[in-house]
Amino acid sequence: MTERSFTKPASLYNREVEWDDLSRFVLAPRQGLRLGILYGRRRYGKSYLLRRLVESIGGVYHLALREDRRPALDRFTNSLSRQLRWAPPQPFRDWSDALQQTVHKLGTSGHQPQLLVLDEYPYLQQTSPELDSAVQAVIDETAAGGLADKWTAPVSIILCGSAMSVMTQLLSGTSPLRGRAILDMPLSPFDYRQAKGYWNIQNPDTAFLLDTIVGGVAGYKDLTADAGVPSSVDDLPEWLAATLLNPSHVLFREDDYLLREDPRVTDEATYYSLLNAVADGRTSPAKIAEALGKTSNDISHHLGVMTTAGFVVRHEDLLTAKRPVYRVADPIVRFHHLINRRHRAQLEDRQTLEVWANAEATYRSQIVGPHFEALCRLWVDRYASEVTLGGPAEPSASVQIHDRTQRQSFELDIVALQRDPKKGKTKTVQLIGEAKTYKLDTNALERLDQLTGLLASRSGVTLSPNTKRLLFSAQGFTTKLINAAKTRTDVELIDLHRLYKSN
Repeated sequence: MTERSFTKPASLYNREVEWDDLSRFVLAPRQGLRLGILYGRRRYGKSYLLRRLVESIGGVYHLALREDRRPALDRFTNSLSRQLRWAPPQPFRDWSDALQQTVHKLGTSGHQPQLLVLDEYPYLQQTSPELDSAVQAVIDETAAGGLADKWTAPVSIILCGSAMSVMTQLLSGTSPLRGRAILDMPLSPFDYRQAKGYWNIQNPDTAFLLDTIVGGVAGYKDLTADAGVPSSVDDLPEWLAATLLNPSHVLFREDDYLLREDPRVTDEATYYSLLNAVADGRTSPAKIAEALGKTSNDISHHLGVMTTAGFVVRHEDLLTAKRPVYRVADPIVRFHHLINRRHRAQLEDRQTLEVWANAEATYRSQIVGPHFEALCRLWVDRYASEVTLGGPAEPSASVQIHDRTQRQSFELDIVALQRDPKKGKTKTVQLIGEAKTYKLDTNALERLDQLTGLLASRSGVTLSPNTKRLLFSAQGFTTKLINAAKTRTDVELIDLHRLYKSN
């Protein structure tokens, strides 16, 4: 063990950046008490990561349950007794008493840093609303009240939870914990490249299709272990029939479990309808509201909850202010709303093959297509080199373009602005791209050139001298298009193999 880091366990896949951040937080030489927050959606691997952390550094990992205050305090005592071989002489009076005694015990347990993890913290909050204030009090008393005067080791507390709308509010507004935390870490799922390695899938086509369904959520691999891992595209229907489309499988109702986990989701019918509208391709507040038979003002609160809870992601238009676009964040939620929920009666009657045959067109157009676009934007932002992009670029997004002469609107799948520290009024476009799941011919390049011209004609927009045109395809390109691209230095063709292996 070094002063600033310790070796990541071999059993922990990926997470190098997160492990390094947690190491620096826990092993900081400063004496006293430090607070960190870690949060992420269900099954992302938060608990596994934190248990490995406690095993490596020392301390206590406590997993909360839904229970009243007294049983919760008694279970916490049991965790201390089991992991520290210590228990208070009298039952804890309340959480203030529990936290003060526990951090003091950890701080006087030697010279190595000590860690206390309270996992599923929102469960404790539900029956002990004073808990945030209790954490604040022990931090403040440690800093100014002399609680740590006799400590021989620094102590850290990490609060962890899956209820995103609760966890994201812990450090904001008038929360007692505002200004107290050193670490604020959202844990994301694996991206598509990391997920391919995690599932140990060799074929990029298979890895991509699996990613359209379960994304990079670590916990789904264990839950589907009995069905194995699809080794080819042809294995996918059988794998789905054994897992997500199987009424007896735990993932059959995963969207229900996810939604009901968040305490702010009280009007389930409205939230389910909202998610269904977004999954169905209604991405603007006006179109979402129209699908629900409401106004944009009526659903503003619900959209806010869905965003902070991590069910939908809000994107701002790169070129037009106040024109947000909403998309479903989790592939499995989108799959459930477009496939499972629409065919639940048939699936419960075990008509799996018939359902998949009827739903495959929806899967291809409304799941595979949008997912491929998102994957290509991620590649641009995370993996593409500056040579490929023509220079430094800001994060990419889709952009709406209007052709006034033809009175038509088009969407460019991928646009990124030039990275410019001066941030002038004129926006300089660095790259423009289209992402399609079918095989592309030269007409795709002609269309991209046309859309580039429309984009350049907009007021306040200019093209970089090195503007790149990127064409993405999940099925590849015709020989004619490949030959045409070779004659132009401003054109890049990117297929699935390049998306998974190079920049």
